[in-house]
Amino acid sequence: MVAPRANWKGFIKFGEVAFPVALYTAASTSERIAFHTLNRKTGNRVRREFVDGETGDPVEREDQVKGFEIEDGRYVVLEPEEVAAAIPESDKTLKVEAFIPFEEVDDVYFDKPYYLAPDKMGSDAFKLLRDGMEKAKVAAIARTVLFRRLRTLLIRPHGKGLVGSTLNFDYEVRSSEAAFEEMPDLKIEGEMLELAKHIINTKKGEFDPKQFDDRYEAAVAELVKAKIEGRTLPKKKAPPPPKPSDLLQALRESAGMAAPARAKRTAANANAGKNRQKAARASAPKSRSSGGAHQRRAG
Repeated sequence: MVAPRANWKGFIKFGEVAFPVALYTAASTSERIAFHTLNRKTGNRVRREFVDGETGDPVEREDQVKGFEIEDGRYVVLEPEEVAAAIPESDKTLKVEAFIPFEEVDDVYFDKPYYLAPDKMGSDAFKLLRDGMEKAKVAAIARTVLFRRLRTLLIRPHGKGLVGSTLNFDYEVRSSEAAFEEMPDLKIEGEMLELAKHIINTKKGEFDPKQFDDRYEAAVAELVKAKIEGRTLPKKKAPPPPKPSDLLQALRESAGMAAPARAKRTAANANAGKNRQKAARASAPKSRSSGGAHQRRAG
């Protein structure tokens, strides 16, 4: 197995203790199937080209600059060296600013996870920080210049090492009020709440990421394979959308409480059907054939 390449190398510093660490990507999309854009007529790859929005003429790389729109059609132009000067200077140090409880940071602030491992020397100090945080059940809030921006990371013990998640800035996280503003103020209690608790308890389990497969990725891989082999895949029918259901009845059925009731209804319907059939036979007039035979026997 090829050793992973570090995305960043520097130091972690807490108090007056500092030691070298390496940061590695913990989640990546590089294993996904990737497509190229082709010219349908020639089969050749298509390349992107920047053109002037008014004249339509191609614009070479050296003539491309950043611009911030201040009003419709008017921009403030920023030269490359001006943008570079705005990048904060980096001393390659993750400075721990505070230790906080694990659950204190809302998940909506989580951005991307990275593994942190000791780099060369400093394993003893690394283990000291890891074990100390694990025993105290805390995470570390640290800051550093990462990928040209000053970033905040939440660092936690993870197996033999640490995992650092970059955090979204407060202005990047949207308020939940707009999403939930039309949520009615309802109070659920009684049988509904008890049934919901029962269903939740019967569905308790453990998170195993291996149980969740990427069906889209698998379907695309099968499609590519079929194309290579000259096969055609059957078109799949879209599943029917779920129908609205009575909430209380759906909860009862989910909890397995509706099955006996259905069985009773089925039995009652069957008995009612038999009784109707008996009543119909009893009230029906006798057939002519049976009546004629009786008369002949009587004579």
